[in-house]
Amino acid sequence: MKTLLTKLTLLAKDKKAWLALIAGLVLTFGYAPFQIWPIVFFSLAAIIFCINPNNTGKAHAKTAAKYGFIFGLGWFGAGISWVHVSIATFGGMPLIASLSLMAFLCAYLALFPSLAFWAATRFASGPKSFGALLIVSVAISEYLRGTVLTGFPWLSFGYTQTDGPLRILAPYIGEFGLTLTCVAIAFALYRLTQKDFKTPLATAAAFVILVISALNTGSNQYSGKHMSTLLVQGNIKQHLRFEPSEFWTTMSKYQDLTRPHWDADLIVWPEAAVPEIEMLADTYLANLDKAASFNKTALVTGIVDYQLDTKTIYNTLIVVGNKERNDEQGHYRYLGKNRYRKHQLLPIGEFVPFQDILRPIAPLFDLPMSSFTRGDKVQNNLRANGFNLLPAICYEIVFADLVRGNYKSGSDLLFTVSNDAWFGDSIGPLQHMQIARMRALELQRPLVRVTNNGVSAVYDPISHTQQAMPQFEAATMKADIKLIQGDSVYSQYGNMFVWGFVVLLGALGFGVKLKDKINT
Repeated sequence: MKTLLTKLTLLAKDKKAWLALIAGLVLTFGYAPFQIWPIVFFSLAAIIFCINPNNTGKAHAKTAAKYGFIFGLGWFGAGISWVHVSIATFGGMPLIASLSLMAFLCAYLALFPSLAFWAATRFASGPKSFGALLIVSVAISEYLRGTVLTGFPWLSFGYTQTDGPLRILAPYIGEFGLTLTCVAIAFALYRLTQKDFKTPLATAAAFVILVISALNTGSNQYSGKHMSTLLVQGNIKQHLRFEPSEFWTTMSKYQDLTRPHWDADLIVWPEAAVPEIEMLADTYLANLDKAASFNKTALVTGIVDYQLDTKTIYNTLIVVGNKERNDEQGHYRYLGKNRYRKHQLLPIGEFVPFQDILRPIAPLFDLPMSSFTRGDKVQNNLRANGFNLLPAICYEIVFADLVRGNYKSGSDLLFTVSNDAWFGDSIGPLQHMQIARMRALELQRPLVRVTNNGVSAVYDPISHTQQAMPQFEAATMKADIKLIQGDSVYSQYGNMFVWGFVVLLGALGFGVKLKDKINT
């Protein structure tokens, strides 16, 4: 105990440790709703200063890992603080337990930047090789963060550029490439403070070439076609959403909100807007199907599909009404092919790992609808009134590769639904919307996002304009959407070119290290 107290005292007196923590904390202001996009460069430059690329090798790797971990605690401690809202409000856990769970989550996520800075310091031989290897290490650590234990790629550095000038590169290198670009610019900024002008100039030159290439190879433009879309936001209280006594009230509310606006080309309801399981809502859905078809439109809604024979349960999107523009009758059929089943499930919320152990511990691990089955990773676009909708449900929109994997050249728009009522009046839903807009920038398709209580919005990635509904209100919004044609580079190749660049940087970094070793 005495040794631990001594270490904590030394850490408290470590000015660089405090700078690393502050650098992580202020990074939150780079994301929505603050969107101070330049802050990521100064934040990353500060943590690089703490690590000091002049001190490399095995002897200094442990110190780099420590500062990286502290930086990560600040980064995620502030950035995902909204998770505590759902744990504290709906988890049924004592405050000390919920805070401990949040601390554990933040500490786990902080391991990834810690790993990145450890690896860059461990294998570098000086500032030049450190810069290259830092980008490589961040690439690997961010990939791991997005895949290990199903992944949690929230708050990657690239999202800070959704509203910054670097967003012009998103259709070419994606958010992942933007993340590495942020690291490169931050390292160049740090080198300026060390009076090294070659690194910033080389970074600036590479960036200018990249921008010019992007401007000259753009293939996306408006197709000249339009779509009128109605977004319906029910604003159902979270504690009432799965109360059987409230099912009909909720379903009637969505009908009433929709009834005056059947003239839209497409009508969209949020995730699980129909709270009754699909098999038992057959009469309601049949009537909805007839109404939509009669009005020559289509309606897409979220619903839970619980199949009694197989005991499987899917978080589903279905289409009622017209599949094609001039249909004479509706096409909805239970278990019909024109549906989408969520693939990337939310841990704890939609499936519980080690459920036999965890479910009895607290209500948090036994929430309603927390035993979902995964849908296929690759599924067809939804077909609605002659349009192709690229779907994603809630948390899935964070996984760029998953969304891109379902993209087709004929996809007319990116359509995502969610229920962010779990997170109350926090910054979480605003960050979620920002992430969805980045997917639209990558794929160069209009975004339609509808949620239970906001943020529900339409976003145009070419004009960079957004129409949004007010949060926490039951409302509708009709939007005229300009459709886009052409395929972005990212939609066709994903991160292939970025990873190729990472491999080259790795070779360059180790090459410089080998040269330095020979010279010494």
